[in-house]
Amino acid sequence: MRIVADFHAIHDVRWRELVLRFLFGGFVTVAAGLIAEKFGPKIGGLFLAFPAILPASITLVQKHAMRQQRKHGSPSKKRARKAAALDSFGAALGGVGLLTFALTAWQLLPHTPAWLALLAASVGWAASAFLFWKGCRRWFRG
Repeated sequence: MRIVADFHAIHDVRWRELVLRFLFGGFVTVAAGLIAEKFGPKIGGLFLAFPAILPASITLVQKHAMRQQRKHGSPSKKRARKAAALDSFGAALGGVGLLTFALTAWQLLPHTPAWLALLAASVGWAASAFLFWKGCRRWFRG
């Protein structure tokens, strides 16, 4: 599988879907702020790390997959759900990269200049994301 950027897909996005993502992302951010206000910044930060638009995006991925399948004459909910599941899996892999970044920065920031710690954390994020992607590619191929 080759990863490519398809900028023509932007034309398929409806403005209502963008509004839905914006509202859901704002709701999650406000909820994280309220949780931080009540329980402190450490707990609130955990909720702020939640990918705010992921649930809205997953449902939209499924709708887009169904729409594309209807255009080609073979609508299948199962295939659309698989597309949404793969999108979710990609988000989980992104979370692994984010965790690598956070742990690296947490360990290095107290003892290293900030620019160097953030550079090392960024390299760790990129390396872990690439390695997990490579590993999962092999796993999906069987």
